[in-house]
Amino acid sequence: MILNRQTNTSPAPTGAPRRTLLRAALAGTAATAGVALAAPSAGAATHSRSTRVRPATPDEALRELAEGNRRWRTFREQHPHETETVRQALVSGQHPFAVILGCIDSRVPPELAFDQGLGDLMTVRSAGEVLDEAVLGSICYGVLELEIPLVLVLGHQSCGAVAAAVHAEETGEALPAHIQYLADQIRPAIDHSQQGDARIDATVTANVAMVRSRLAAEPDLAARIAEGKLAIVGARYELTTQLVHRI
Repeated sequence: MILNRQTNTSPAPTGAPRRTLLRAALAGTAATAGVALAAPSAGAATHSRSTRVRPATPDEALRELAEGNRRWRTFREQHPHETETVRQALVSGQHPFAVILGCIDSRVPPELAFDQGLGDLMTVRSAGEVLDEAVLGSICYGVLELEIPLVLVLGHQSCGAVAAAVHAEETGEALPAHIQYLADQIRPAIDHSQQGDARIDATVTANVAMVRSRLAAEPDLAARIAEGKLAIVGARYELTTQLVHRI
């Protein structure tokens, strides 16, 4: 997976004090009235740091994902960070290094495709990677509250949501229930320069690019990109080869 771009510095220190409780609560740190109820022992903290080196920049996060995908597609998975020690260490908080916005397709689970474990990835999934307020809020939470340095928009080969959007536009047929909403969101990305299966495939790529651009235009996310603290990257997962490649 070629995912090279933008060398960055480590995330800045926590911001205004008024956000401390929110960050603590959302990150999973037990606290009440501003006082932590429990904290990991010194021994546990030392062990956690020695065995889990969190990628701190977009480039480091991209490299970790690339290495994990290489293990996955060559059947050399490590299934990291699943031990009892790790599970106990994660009780006191989480520090994922990437947000993956992926499709709901059962064939493309990010933790498997990137060979990552507990506490490594924050995954947000919607059909066709469609953005709505819940999805945007989830992504912004990971970036702004947990200071995650990378958002990866992950499309995939043979996406059913994209195929449905293309079919609805070509035939004029209305899709059932809330599925029409998905098609309407994907419609602007439909590639009319292609026909048949090629149109669907090209639209998968165009849709990822569109979603990535929309995220990058969000003011709070754009500010972190400008500061070198965040990268938003588009990529595709190929079902035939299990390769994730940047687009």
